[in-house]
Amino acid sequence: MPKEIIRRMKLEDLDRVCEIDAQAFARPWPRSSYEHDLTENKCARYLLMEVDGKVVGFAGGWVVLDESQITNIAISEESRGKGYGKRLTHALLQYLSNLGACMTTLEVRQSNLRAIHVYESLGFFKVGKRKRYYEDNGEDAFIMLCDHLPDAQEDFTEEETVTE
Repeated sequence: MPKEIIRRMKLEDLDRVCEIDAQAFARPWPRSSYEHDLTENKCARYLLMEVDGKVVGFAGGWVVLDESQITNIAISEESRGKGYGKRLTHALLQYLSNLGACMTTLEVRQSNLRAIHVYESLGFFKVGKRKRYYEDNGEDAFIMLCDHLPDAQEDFTEEETVTE
């Protein structure tokens, strides 16, 4: 059985993260956006999944007070269809809850039925649509909401988390 690890993303991971991002999205984020989020954006958090020591996916979100927004979730082409995306998304939901979020939203291409199914299986539901959201082809995005995150883990601590 493969050894899976989910951990915080680090700057050293960005070469592989950008490679996966380019595989997953028609308009991948520039490396500088990840660098900024990892070093300066106190609201941003990213997780990374490794399988047998190889990075196969990442997920990120922003937390402001008790709300969060999932910014991106991506699995490498060769690792799709193995349940990694669902496990990584569930871990991100737990992490967002640990950081104080009680709900989260995300946007997803309306044609991305696989992702929509995963999100629905984790408790997300459609609450709206952003017309022509995706610049590469003008496709609409569904806005999805999950309003019942896992209970926060009482023993969770993180040095840079703002708790004022």
